[in-house]
Amino acid sequence: MGSLATRRLRVLTNQLVGGSEQDALLLSREGTAGGAVRSLPRFDPYIMETYLDDLREMKRQVYDLFKYKPELLTGPELSKEDHRAMVRTQLRALLEEGINPLSFFDRDYKKYFYLAECLSMVDLSLMVKSGVQYSLWGGSVLNLGTEQHRRAYFDDIGSFRLPGCFAMTELKHGSNVAALQTEAVLDVLTDEWVVNTPDEGAIKWWIGNAAEDGRAATVFARLKVPAQDGQGGLVDHGVHAFIVPLRDEAGRCLPGVEIHDCGYKVGLNGVDNGAIRFSHVRVPRVNLLDRFATVDKSGRYSSPLTSEGRRFAATLGELTGGRVGLTCGSVGVLKGAVTIAIRYSAGRQQFGPPDSAEVSVLDYQSTQLKLMPLLATAYCLHFAKDHLVNLYCDMKRTKDALLIEEVHSLSAGLKAYTTAYTQDALSVCREACGGHGYAAINRLGQLRSDHDIFQTFEGDNTVLLQQ
Repeated sequence: MGSLATRRLRVLTNQLVGGSEQDALLLSREGTAGGAVRSLPRFDPYIMETYLDDLREMKRQVYDLFKYKPELLTGPELSKEDHRAMVRTQLRALLEEGINPLSFFDRDYKKYFYLAECLSMVDLSLMVKSGVQYSLWGGSVLNLGTEQHRRAYFDDIGSFRLPGCFAMTELKHGSNVAALQTEAVLDVLTDEWVVNTPDEGAIKWWIGNAAEDGRAATVFARLKVPAQDGQGGLVDHGVHAFIVPLRDEAGRCLPGVEIHDCGYKVGLNGVDNGAIRFSHVRVPRVNLLDRFATVDKSGRYSSPLTSEGRRFAATLGELTGGRVGLTCGSVGVLKGAVTIAIRYSAGRQQFGPPDSAEVSVLDYQSTQLKLMPLLATAYCLHFAKDHLVNLYCDMKRTKDALLIEEVHSLSAGLKAYTTAYTQDALSVCREACGGHGYAAINRLGQLRSDHDIFQTFEGDNTVLLQQ
């Protein structure tokens, strides 16, 4: 066994050094990959970083913020209340640093998605809360509304003075958005929408920002107007988006709004998910986000899109950015986890030839077979993610119909594949680090718990793979 181990070490060192046997023997005295790396040929990592990462200055700005303010880093033992407070503080610190996610979302999508990737390794709760506030709440107002809605809400959403929610999912319906039950009925006498939860199955559920912070929401509800025949019936035009206030400035729920905390979750406990019930809540008619359909004072419905199916597809199509953002965040998590596992395995020593230093765990073929495919796939997904982001930017600029279809399909498939792969990779990385990988301080367990939901929100992966 001793001679076999010695020969194995000699082969490995020759592969690493690529030089003379004397060089290999010198390296063998180091005994580990951690020591061996000092004898390896060098390349300039700046060249690789420049090639891979043309927005690296933003990454440095974000990471330096948390590096030099360690009190903003999330510890492993926070309660959900303390974690939520920490995430709010982190988000405001980003804004004070001059990093405004809504401004990026409005003017530079590439920077917005890159920020999501950076935040994924600070705290996934911070990334998700930022996404709820700016991509979902802010993005729905910008993409589904008109100029009047932008003027009324943009600054307050961007500055976090108006925390908001994206109230789509209901207790009985998640992926099947067309079957949502919440109603918005026009009262032509008062020129108001009456928003109502008809039964318990229609309670808005898992709504981010709702439990504590949200003061308004984009509520997806069935738009109903009085029938023009005067017989007292209602015409259901399907699911549309409405801005509905939730709380006053003091944080008290407004009349007719009932909100409950969803409590502890498997992960992402820094995000305040809540359940919302509406009891005949009245909002002005202009609170309909009316980019794709309008209703006048008489209740007459009109749309430039001729069918309900096309209107519904156009509405959901504007929300594709959420899947792009999750893909970027998931790639960021994969990069971080693989880095943690490989660095640990390079330094960790176990077993070796008699009377010699123990061998780095990374030198064992079993460890390489675990981690090297993850590293290679991380590079592949990095480039695939960049391709998706570039296509998305082109789509938003050109409004090309064929490109819209391509981005929809690619974002659905890549989100599903990336999040599923990363979730499996997190377990491999944790196991590759042995017992030390189980320590909360090393983050792999928390990343696995926080990332788990990426497989089912912003579209269940099983459903997305069919699109």
